[in-house]
Amino acid sequence: MLLAEAAASAASKFNTFDVFMILFTVLILIGIIRLVKQPVKNKFAIGFSVICLLVFLASDFAMIQNWMS
Repeated sequence: MLLAEAAASAASKFNTFDVFMILFTVLILIGIIRLVKQPVKNKFAIGFSVICLLVFLASDFAMIQNWMS
């Protein structure tokens, strides 16, 4: 009974915004793949997208670490 009470009283670390973070990360990845496949490559757009992807991957990593702790 005590375990059920502790589980009910513990605040969930999962937030609805987390789903959007993961979806935006996947969307940026799809964009990078499409940019790289183009015959005429826009190097600025590819570089900016890679930086955005790295930022989102770092925030996703921190978010998932928060879920696990």
